Amino acid sequence: MTIGIGGWATRRKPMALVREILRSSVKDLTVVSYGGPDVGLLAAAGKIRKLIFGFVTLDLLPLDMHFRNARQAGSFEVMEIDEGMLQLGLRAAGMRVPFLPTRAGLGTDILKRNPNILTLRSPYPDNAVLVAMPALPLDIALLHVSEADDRGNCTILSPDPFFDDLMARAAERVFISCERVVPSKNFFDKERARYQPFERSLVSAVVELPFGAHPTASVPDYGIDIRHLNEYNASHNGALWAEYRTRYIDLATHADYLVAAGGHRHIASIAAPVY
Repeated sequence: MTIGIGGWATRRKPMALVREILRSSVKDLTVVSYGGPDVGLLAAAGKIRKLIFGFVTLDLLPLDMHFRNARQAGSFEVMEIDEGMLQLGLRAAGMRVPFLPTRAGLGTDILKRNPNILTLRSPYPDNAVLVAMPALPLDIALLHVSEADDRGNCTILSPDPFFDDLMARAAERVFISCERVVPSKNFFDKERARYQPFERSLVSAVVELPFGAHPTASVPDYGIDIRHLNEYNASHNGALWAEYRTRYIDLATHADYLVAAGGHRHIASIAAPVY
């Protein structure tokens, strides 16, 4: 199946849900992501058949070594495209159209490396050559938000809500993890209404997972855990990966993970990144 993973790089990645996939028998996934440690972990665990991405990075740590190892080994098929083209592919899927036109990609190796991405001529007098970015429909989207209710209303209170609305509309089913479940009346507050990224009707299920984006950030609740990401990145060889997996992934519950990662107080104390 094709899964879209929300957030980007080290911001609001649904990492608790990703760790559940790692503990499962699920494999042969097509993953669509503005990638961070979500992609690196899935790559290290051999879960990816194809990756569709605009980038994979740990932000303040430029290279995700697990992703780098898998990519250099040719462990999965890739569709590497411009960040804006990825956005257009999701937007097209949400609009239920087969493609959207763009100039992004013209004159680059994107078209050489992706022969399935075609060009067309504008039907208008300009007769311009354009890239027809194909739709990227998702079977499911996994997203992490600040707050949600049991109806699927949600808010993203951090200053980086990018792409999650596109993922939600491109997907057949949407599964949300959130920092906290709150009463539905909270979503009728006029100040909160502008932080709702998409319609509740798109949401299939909600699960309350405090600190569920760790080690990525979910501002204003906590920032990026650079210390943990350094430990994760250093575990890119066989023995250290096995040790990391035992310590942080192969656990019974999300609560066990939080204890292993330093506990609620430590994670909540991590300052938000400043750019």
